[in-house]
Amino acid sequence: MSTEAASPSQPSAQPPTQPAKHPAYMKVAEDRAGRVQLRIADAITKFAGSMNFVYLHAVIFGAWMLVIEKSPWPTLTLVVSLEAIFLSTFVMIGQNRQAQYQQAKADHDFVAQELELKTNTDITREIHKLTTELHRRMVTNP
Repeated sequence: MSTEAASPSQPSAQPPTQPAKHPAYMKVAEDRAGRVQLRIADAITKFAGSMNFVYLHAVIFGAWMLVIEKSPWPTLTLVVSLEAIFLSTFVMIGQNRQAQYQQAKADHDFVAQELELKTNTDITREIHKLTTELHRRMVTNP
């Protein structure tokens, strides 16, 4: 068994890891995963935002206009209008999810930054105490 480190030219034996996700994102994702309605809305929004959705609708609308209904396509107009209403609702659901995540991230980051500020302030005070003591010993007691 060799204890040599892998060289940069040799591939690593470990599989690549995925980047860590923000803790606020993980909490929001867990909350959403536990609710069936939100998972369904996410799946619909994901599909509606894809090119497959566009291709599917181009084929369906083309077939409808050529085969099923003659001009001026009143039923197709009704179907498309209803679909637009539902899709706009799914878009708003997605926007609400994004806003929820952004708020959770902002809250988490605020807490982390406040802790960082407190830690830095404490360190700065300790450095000041040590510097003052060192100066006192060097200048007053040479």
